[in-house]
Amino acid sequence: MSEHKKHPSIFEPVSFILNIVASVIGAIIGLQIVTTLGVTPSTAIIGGLVAMLIARIPLAIFQKFKSVHRQNLMQTSISSATFGAANSLFIPIGIPFVLGAQELIIPMLIGAALAMFIDAAILYKLFDSRIFPAHETWAPGVATAESIIAGDKGGKRAALLGVGTLIGLVGSYFKFSMSAFGVAFIGNIWALTMFGIGLLVNQYSKSLFQFDVSEQYVAHGIMIGAGIVALIQICIIIFKKQSNTGKESEQLAETRPMNEVRRALGYGFIAYLVVSLLIALTAGLYTHMSFGMLIGFMIFAAFAAFVHEMIVGIAAMHSGWFPAFAVAFITLLVGIMIGFPPTALALLAGFSAATGPAFADMGYDLKTGYILRGNGKDKEFEREGRKQQYIAGMIAFAVAVVVVIFVYQGYFDKNLVPPIDKVYASTIQAGASLEVAKQLLIWAIPGAIIQLIGGPTRQLGVMFATGLLITTPNACWAVLSGIVIRFIVTKWKGKEAEGPMSILAAGFIAGDALYSFFNSIFKLRK
Repeated sequence: MSEHKKHPSIFEPVSFILNIVASVIGAIIGLQIVTTLGVTPSTAIIGGLVAMLIARIPLAIFQKFKSVHRQNLMQTSISSATFGAANSLFIPIGIPFVLGAQELIIPMLIGAALAMFIDAAILYKLFDSRIFPAHETWAPGVATAESIIAGDKGGKRAALLGVGTLIGLVGSYFKFSMSAFGVAFIGNIWALTMFGIGLLVNQYSKSLFQFDVSEQYVAHGIMIGAGIVALIQICIIIFKKQSNTGKESEQLAETRPMNEVRRALGYGFIAYLVVSLLIALTAGLYTHMSFGMLIGFMIFAAFAAFVHEMIVGIAAMHSGWFPAFAVAFITLLVGIMIGFPPTALALLAGFSAATGPAFADMGYDLKTGYILRGNGKDKEFEREGRKQQYIAGMIAFAVAVVVVIFVYQGYFDKNLVPPIDKVYASTIQAGASLEVAKQLLIWAIPGAIIQLIGGPTRQLGVMFATGLLITTPNACWAVLSGIVIRFIVTKWKGKEAEGPMSILAAGFIAGDALYSFFNSIFKLRK
């Protein structure tokens, strides 16, 4: 690797300190917003903007931050800390608190923290492989990269991004889902069409047909069927021998060969097994369950965590949205029907919820870095930069753990928990019925068929189920109208329109993220 291509290190003193500070701020923001509003805003773009502002401070010590790669490390840190603290740590430990099982909070925190680190490590090993290609959508990552590039280069690109961001801000103000609109311009058109149809069915099934897809467990059943088929499709890709030559081989020459992918998945599953055993032992589950049930819990928890991150990762890669809470809820429903006791179910729900968000978020951050490093043209530079991002993310996750340890009791004393935890807790207390099992089984069949028809590249079943599980008002019209506009423009202008459309789309997503972030902060102040 030539000297001028050496990637900046996260351990440079000034960079390291600023990234730690950014991580602490990100973790606190994440906890505040998830407990009061129930959502976690995307802070990656905020991190990029902060790094750009630091680069403009007229002191020699900050001039290094003019490097887009240092800005990339900072946005990785703040994004990882926000999602890590809120989604991967605080949501899991809130479940035993709501159930009144205070003794389970520390075991759950240990298990969730370990699951978060494993989650991110597996994504790092799978990113830019045939399962999770770097050239796929990862929409929030594209938006962050385009923002950083615009700040660095200016010109027409910056003007287009600025226009897109302004439209994104205005659209978001009027409650139009601009992130969904933006994704429609840059994602897989088949996957996004099914995503839009799922959103459409979810929004209008009750008002038009008096049929609620959530209450009837339609969405959950379809995701189970689609998820099982998706897992089989992934296994086929993993164990299929590559026999491509020429240009096709060159296109598939990702930086993660399949032998590394197989190793990562094998070690990941073993790691989840060990963590589930640790949770079981520290929480004293062996006093509530027979030996056979304990072994069954360990295997099911590890398998559920593994499947959860795969499904969440696929949805995040194609749509920019990930139904982590909903998929964890599916795991919980299946656990209830197996017959695990309430103590085990609380830990199962938390363990499942802890996996997925870190996986998806790191995918977005690595996509940002991938674009900034030249879309993989220099593979050695790409590997080195990705490694630095991974280290930055892991440091940010460690900061998130420390912040949560110090503040969680204060939140619980004020009875502040993420709203989704009350849903998990009430589901555990209510138990399940044969009717629920029947509904899940019935709707799993069409989910499996749709996924099978679409194949592993289009992910039609998973994306349809993702749309059915997301309740954002009018997101369906944002996605479907974006697809129609994209189709018309590309037919009219040809391939030359794709570049400007992608930059505009990144602006729409950036505007939506900025509005969401500052609107959340404003609500907190009120």
